[in-house]
Amino acid sequence: MSTTSPSPVSPADGGDLPFKLVATDLDGTLLSSSETVSARTRAALATATSAGALHIIVTGRSATWARPVFDEIGYRGIAVCGQGAQVYDAGAHKLLTSLTLDRRVAALAIEKIEAETGPLAIAANQDGLEGDVLAGPGYRLQIGSELPVVQVGSHELLTAPISKLYIQHSELSDDALAEAARSAAGDLVGVVMAGAGVVELLPLGLSKATGLAVAARRLGVTAADTIAFGDMPNDVPMFGWARHGVAMANAHRELLAVADEVTLSNDEDGVAAVLERLFPAG
Repeated sequence: MSTTSPSPVSPADGGDLPFKLVATDLDGTLLSSSETVSARTRAALATATSAGALHIIVTGRSATWARPVFDEIGYRGIAVCGQGAQVYDAGAHKLLTSLTLDRRVAALAIEKIEAETGPLAIAANQDGLEGDVLAGPGYRLQIGSELPVVQVGSHELLTAPISKLYIQHSELSDDALAEAARSAAGDLVGVVMAGAGVVELLPLGLSKATGLAVAARRLGVTAADTIAFGDMPNDVPMFGWARHGVAMANAHRELLAVADEVTLSNDEDGVAAVLERLFPAG
């Protein structure tokens, strides 16, 4: 896929840096298909941060699921996890903020969606740093490798506070399921498609943008200081918030439609390709 020609980027405040904050999605963006960060991408991020920019990871994964990846790649900064529900200090292994989805609202949303679509396979992400992902009957995880999931009965999904629900349908595509969920319960919950087999129900109004805005205030930077990288529809709000949004070549069409720029794929070091241009080494 060809990439778009980037428009010239000037510092928002007249300083030397084109951007003070580099916000990267994780799966499909910063991580390659083998779930690693390439040496080239690590070097490009190191050059950007050495120049004075900050790097923040903004992921749909809960902190529980993101923590092993952060430890593996040596990420020790603040991260936005759980589609914006959690702001997490990766270096201290500490949650700074955590929002939950009202379980009565969640149950009502599922009832309304199933009235339109028929039975769903459902998983629940429990709240907190040690929160489990509980998978109900028929739910099959399709992201990451070796992510911990606890198989439970349907009646056990909402017995403790949760941050979000995952839903799957035996016949509907992810896009069709997300649209049906919005139509049936969009007045109760937020609905995002975050990857293959990953349609999520969130607290209404929550997004990567709201979580990133909270984290940015802690870091002393603004939307005008931010360049964001992503690949899925759940990154659309983040692109709307940041001054410049860069979609990966492997991105979903919804994100490509709103991106300021399209870079190479995650397996072709697309993040590095842009950062090398903006923050040249030496």
